[in-house]
Amino acid sequence: MVWEKASRLKDTRAALQNSIVHHLKCSLGKQWGTHGNRDMYLALSLALRDRLVERMLETVTAYRQADAKRLYYLSIEFLIGRSLGNNLCNLGIFDTCKHAFMEMGVDLEEVRDEERDAALGNGGLGRLAACFLDSLATMGLPGFGYGINYEYGLFKQEIDGGYQREKPDNWLAERTPWQIERSDESCIVPIYGRIEHAEDRNGFYNPMWLDWKVIMGVPYDMPIAGYGGKTVNRLRLYAARPSAEFDMQIFNEGDYFKAVEQKIATETVSKVLYPADSFEAGRELRLVQEYFLVACALRDIVRRYQKSHSSFENFPDKVAIQLNDTHPALTVAELMRILVDEMYVPWENSWEITRRTLAYTNHTLLPEALEKWPVGLLEHVLPRHMQIIYEINYRFLRHVAELWPGDTDRMRRLSLIEEGEQKQVRMAHLAIAGSHSVNGVAKLHTELLKNTLIPDFYAVWPERFNNKTNGVTQRRWLLKANPSLSRLITDAIGDSWITNLDRLRELEAHAYDAAFQEEFLRIKQENKVKLGRIISSTAHVDVSADTLFDIQAKRIHEYKRQLLNALHIVHEYLSMVEDGREPTVPKTFILAGKAAPGYWAAKQVIKLIHNLGEVINNDPRVDGLLRVVFVPDYRVSLAERIIPAADLSEQISTAGKEASGTGNMKFAINGALTIGTMDGANIEILEEVGGDNIYIFGLKADEVQRMRTDRSYNPREYSDRYPEIRRVMDAFRDDLFCPHEPGLFRWIYDRLLDPSDEYFHLADLVPYIEAHRTAQSDYLNKSLWSRKAILNVARMGKFSSDRTIMEYARDIWNLKQV
Repeated sequence: MVWEKASRLKDTRAALQNSIVHHLKCSLGKQWGTHGNRDMYLALSLALRDRLVERMLETVTAYRQADAKRLYYLSIEFLIGRSLGNNLCNLGIFDTCKHAFMEMGVDLEEVRDEERDAALGNGGLGRLAACFLDSLATMGLPGFGYGINYEYGLFKQEIDGGYQREKPDNWLAERTPWQIERSDESCIVPIYGRIEHAEDRNGFYNPMWLDWKVIMGVPYDMPIAGYGGKTVNRLRLYAARPSAEFDMQIFNEGDYFKAVEQKIATETVSKVLYPADSFEAGRELRLVQEYFLVACALRDIVRRYQKSHSSFENFPDKVAIQLNDTHPALTVAELMRILVDEMYVPWENSWEITRRTLAYTNHTLLPEALEKWPVGLLEHVLPRHMQIIYEINYRFLRHVAELWPGDTDRMRRLSLIEEGEQKQVRMAHLAIAGSHSVNGVAKLHTELLKNTLIPDFYAVWPERFNNKTNGVTQRRWLLKANPSLSRLITDAIGDSWITNLDRLRELEAHAYDAAFQEEFLRIKQENKVKLGRIISSTAHVDVSADTLFDIQAKRIHEYKRQLLNALHIVHEYLSMVEDGREPTVPKTFILAGKAAPGYWAAKQVIKLIHNLGEVINNDPRVDGLLRVVFVPDYRVSLAERIIPAADLSEQISTAGKEASGTGNMKFAINGALTIGTMDGANIEILEEVGGDNIYIFGLKADEVQRMRTDRSYNPREYSDRYPEIRRVMDAFRDDLFCPHEPGLFRWIYDRLLDPSDEYFHLADLVPYIEAHRTAQSDYLNKSLWSRKAILNVARMGKFSSDRTIMEYARDIWNLKQV
């Protein structure tokens, strides 16, 4: 065969074919002609991995020779999705590979579908981390991710009778070709044990952490290619293993089953993403999991630093560590422990090094989402760390007392320890105290952080607070996810937008061009047809691409208000069947997302959506006019199919609840118009695209806060004032959508009419309905709609993760390109 003669590591068609055949034979033990699509996926992935590893080693060498400062991004999640297509795009050989496969008689798309999503995350937190890794590599910045190599992801979502059922997502059951095991760089993680109070030779207090148990952290590296393939960084993921195959003493005493039990218990640490913490053992496992990440990462970071530096004096000049939310907050205590206990650096110097090295990103405005750990649990699992946290708190509160003498209420609010029946450590407070930078992820979010969520900390250290509005990587979310639109853009303005999204502004000149509009709409229609096929095969509902695709795809949570979407759907349906109103435009409402297994209300919303579909989709009176669909098992690879097909993007969280959101950016960059509230990054999208090209409705954050503070929200007033609201609520009371399950949705009627509804559904419902009417009227005018959609794409330059990373590198990390 012709491809056997080419050098395997070049990027030519023949070299790629040669490399694939080599791996089929030498890595998989398959002869040509006996392979299937799975074999071709593995062989192609291994062929790409060869190229990635070669460039990764070159990248590491360049960093080492430059003695470059490095950024280490610690995150409990990295939602990277599938790697094959992304690596083909970033290496610049997607078309080469496609033609190589055609010559070999293989369909590349069928092969790509063999890959499972890497189940290393859940939602926006992990997807943002993945975008950041892409941007760091593309921009030639020395940035590395640290996470956990979960064997099982959150869960695989199946629908049974309209109810979410969680199935294990064992993504590693079939080995992934993208990971490289580095067992020679395994590290020891101590947990449990006791503190022996002793003195050193000079008579100073010298606590000794003794009798701890050991977990081994085994690293697995995933190469992360920047666009163009010049820089390849890595994501290092740790798996938990027992310190020895068995505890030999237990084994020799004849208790084989106990030895096996200990082995299994150790490996559980990296078994599952977010173990349930509703019971004590689950909470303990989750805490151990978070410390496992921190301990492995810091051990590796310190080891690398010590290879070329003998003193820790310059540690912050060579190392920057970003804490992605509070999950890695124990980094503060662990770095202090390493410096003080192992490196014998004095406390004051250690604290200065720690503070200058660490930076913290807050991702939530929900007080209940700010992690707290019982003091007793921390003392049991990490006794030395609890000592260190107490000492940090003592010194911090002494500083607070100097600033505000006698203000005990302020000291109580700022303390790292929350007093009460059960004392708890406030992990966000620990992260803030131990970092030189605290950032929010959208302008509104950062202002609410400073003025509402943690104003006392802002009063102590106003210079630490800054904003870094989130972004998404256009390489995955436009170039890879929407190749037809990418080609149209490139044909119009060139391909520089792939690494400089601000260049999309040049599309504005084409927004009024009839031929460009027509091609833009044709591509949207093509994407809708593709999504329709997926919906038919997964949700078993037929939808028409000639309808308006109204899409809300995100984690199911009350503050994201999928329930408000459902209220509007009910209103639309009742207006048609009871009032005989012809809809402005035929619509298909598409929802997708997972609910946390223990989140009853969110799971009930999924059931409601299915019941709405069951009634509406089978009612001949609205046939062809209204459809409701829930697409199961939302994940990155599915999002890449859903987002390019959207006409209207639902971003309708209660104002002041969403930190930023990145789904809003992904939809807009693919030509969907946003209907949304003044929340999170919606506000900045409004500023960029202009008020004529977005549909904003509802209460603002300050109005919500005022109604919450003075308790002036009375949902029954809205129900009494607006007949359309009353009719929608009566439908839930009267079991219209659950005739065979009486009372199933009565909780919605009771909860939304109660003044304690903290998400203000009924206050925003009528403005939401009116915003929809405007959007639907605009949709009828194809020229108007396409112009608005094109302008959305053209004005999304700000929302590239490249811009976000550039700001982090400049303002927080002091990181330079190599």
